[in-house]
Amino acid sequence: MMGHNHESAAAGHRGRLVAVLALSLTILVVEVVGSVIANSLALLADAGHVLTDVLGIALALAAIWFAQRPATSGRTFGYLRLEILAAVTNAFLLFAIAAVVLYGAWQRLSEPPEIASGAMLAFAVVGLVANLISLLLLRDAQKESLNMRGAYLEVMGDLAGSFAVIVAAVVIALTGWTGADIVASVLIGLLILPRTFTLLRDATNVLLEATPKGVDMDQVRQHILDAPGVIDCHDLHAWTITSGMNVVSAHVIVADGADPARTLNALCECLSDDFDIEHSTFQLETSDRRRFEERSHA
Repeated sequence: MMGHNHESAAAGHRGRLVAVLALSLTILVVEVVGSVIANSLALLADAGHVLTDVLGIALALAAIWFAQRPATSGRTFGYLRLEILAAVTNAFLLFAIAAVVLYGAWQRLSEPPEIASGAMLAFAVVGLVANLISLLLLRDAQKESLNMRGAYLEVMGDLAGSFAVIVAAVVIALTGWTGADIVASVLIGLLILPRTFTLLRDATNVLLEATPKGVDMDQVRQHILDAPGVIDCHDLHAWTITSGMNVVSAHVIVADGADPARTLNALCECLSDDFDIEHSTFQLETSDRRRFEERSHA
């Protein structure tokens, strides 16, 4: 197995995540105050979503901190998988806040309250600007880590929520129809769901040790077979430890007289260069070894 530093892809973006957490806390306070002043469910709904962001980002930072702890004999990959658990927790938090928002909107349908549209608009604009800054901070980081992607999706939902509140405030100011506040609340709740399903699906696939996204196992097998001295390959597996850390293991049968060191170097270089897989473990075997393994697996 090649030696590498077991570091989460999210660790390099910790500073950005701290900045986003500070912005999210600011938005939370502003929108809670604004929802009371304006009597707006849409603002309160967006504040509830931001509260979920604050909890989710705090979990993400905790996961990054734990991931930096060194590996031990009991945890040979350290705590890197905590990043994925944090992503799953974020997804469930998002589902919960969507349910609360939709329930609150349903309760207001029978008797829409009076809304202070001017205050509602002002507080929503503050939230929109802060969310735009957070989104820019996370734009590149979310491509490298499920944990960062979870935070990015949450902020994106907040941005859409702030925009919906702004539109609702303008409609109320121009027409007096306070039902726009309820419509905005429902939209905020519904906007959360599709991206949350995607996040939960990707994180669950990692926990189930599914083949990493973008890795074609047929191509991996063919590259292994094309390595010098290799005549066959079996027990080939690929999975993900945490975002940006894919792992491959395989039993490789080498020809009689082949140079094991040359074969092993070729295999590791192949996976690293062509598939961006830095962690690979190969068991080199002779052709007569296969029948013994088949007996033990029977």
